[in-house]
Amino acid sequence: MAPDLTLGDIVHDNALRFGDLPAYRAEENVITHGELRSRATALASALAADGMRRQDRIAVLGRNSVEFGEVLAAGQVSGLIVATVNFRLAAPEMLRILTEARPRVLFCDAEYVPVVQALRPELDGLQQVICFGPADAPGVTAYADLLASGDPDELPFAARPDDMACLIFTSGTTGRAKGCILGQREMRRLAQVMNVEMRTGCADRVLLTMPIFHIGAMAIGLGVHARGGTAVLHRQFDPVAFVDAVRDERITVLHLAPTMLQAVLDSEPDVAALAGVRTVVYSAAPITGRTLQAAMAAMPHASFHNLYGQTEVITSGLPPELHRTDDTERDRRRLASVGHPFADTEVRIVAPDGEDCAPGRPGEIAVRSAAMFRGYWNDHVETAATIRDGWCHTGDIGVFDEEGLLHLVDRKKDVIISGGENVYSPEVEEAVLTHEGVAACAVIGVPDRRWGETVCAVVVAAPGAKVSPEGLREHVHARLARYKAPRSVVMVDELPLLPTGKVDKKGLRETFGGETPPGPDQPT
Repeated sequence: MAPDLTLGDIVHDNALRFGDLPAYRAEENVITHGELRSRATALASALAADGMRRQDRIAVLGRNSVEFGEVLAAGQVSGLIVATVNFRLAAPEMLRILTEARPRVLFCDAEYVPVVQALRPELDGLQQVICFGPADAPGVTAYADLLASGDPDELPFAARPDDMACLIFTSGTTGRAKGCILGQREMRRLAQVMNVEMRTGCADRVLLTMPIFHIGAMAIGLGVHARGGTAVLHRQFDPVAFVDAVRDERITVLHLAPTMLQAVLDSEPDVAALAGVRTVVYSAAPITGRTLQAAMAAMPHASFHNLYGQTEVITSGLPPELHRTDDTERDRRRLASVGHPFADTEVRIVAPDGEDCAPGRPGEIAVRSAAMFRGYWNDHVETAATIRDGWCHTGDIGVFDEEGLLHLVDRKKDVIISGGENVYSPEVEEAVLTHEGVAACAVIGVPDRRWGETVCAVVVAAPGAKVSPEGLREHVHARLARYKAPRSVVMVDELPLLPTGKVDKKGLRETFGGETPPGPDQPT
């Protein structure tokens, strides 16, 4: 029988086995695995001296930093629950998350101290604000001072496998953000799965520019740390700085959303700078064949891995062995999938009546996994609706092919129903992106008096290209059924992105979701 362990056991093991190797690096700030355990212990000790106990909640609001990593580690070893806050949210959105999480202590970057101070009178139970920089505001403690007051050798209490580890709030792509409860046992399993999938060891270095407040980058960091590797942190994504860091920091593992991967390619990087990369993990959104082919050509010695999952549960991955570019129909079909379910993960395709769909028929993806979330914080109704008979109902529409590869069809709430027909936005987006004048595209449904909904394509033109809505519609007509082609086309300079790298379709619907005016090919 496998031992029942925690995330804290990874921190302790790394301090023993890889104590002199770097755990985190952010510019000139570097700490080893040995120092990470000592500083996490000191931080837990200092918080305990102020009355915190195991399973009390702390929150962190900040960009990627070594200090952020130390707060995460303090929770991992001590059993304090860490709630992460998206720094890109507006103040009212931050207030709602902090009101729900009700932390006793809030850690934040100096740039967010003003908004925290403005919200503080409304945050019942918040006892301390700890600033990662200088503490220039009244009632704010400097992180360095708090850390110095703790004992680096005496852990006041230790995490248990049954403990909650994190509250991570969903990106809110289809509604309000919900707090996902992730346990110590489940997150340790997540770290193990990521480590196996990326095949990393103590010599590996991953570059994380996606924010570690979100499960995607956090999981990649945990996977690298699971065997003593290093996480190099950037506070924000810049494609030129990214490539420079890959070269200068001897990066071996990349984690990128497809939009970020395309931006790196558009920067025309020196191929020699990328020569040390052996693993490229892309996730968070569908990737176009054009982007993937270009990336594989730019890094011919790297193994590519596609990951699919949500804050609630990681699900599947397309391994390097299936990333072939022989340009056969079988290869193209494989590259369009999100791979096979991970080990110890079960996936079903479920019809609206709750029965399993027939092979080849799309339905809702339901997942059962040892790394699954436990439910939504203070939301029993949503928890019961999502976790049914031990299965997490993801809200994604998918289908298995004859090789057992999982294909994403659409988000359940993003499916466009036009004249009674289901239109899946990724299929339309892929067709739009085959137009040589299109650099990026997102497809949404907009209200229509006659058809209920019609397809709207929000398009970014390629540099120097001129794209006409009529020409784009005809381009899609030649590839898909007429009812799937965009009846309206909106040209924009860029698509709005969430911190995960996903296109913010909720925002697009709010901006462009008015009723479709009658067009030349649309009945009045």
